[in-house]
Amino acid sequence: MNRPLVLTQWRKSSYSNGTGGECVEVADLESLVGVRDSTRLGGPHIAVRRGTWTDFVSSLRGA
Repeated sequence: MNRPLVLTQWRKSSYSNGTGGECVEVADLESLVGVRDSTRLGGPHIAVRRGTWTDFVSSLRGA
């Protein structure tokens, strides 16, 4: 992650209901995917390898 997370473009999960409740936000970070809680924008944040994130999302879709 070369750029500061404050300059990163975050987007809310498509599963968010838009009422301001808790949801996950993700960001493209070159070869990683950043993940944060939308109710705690200042952190903590995690970053996982893109393939790991893809596998995670795929497993949720299959549930």
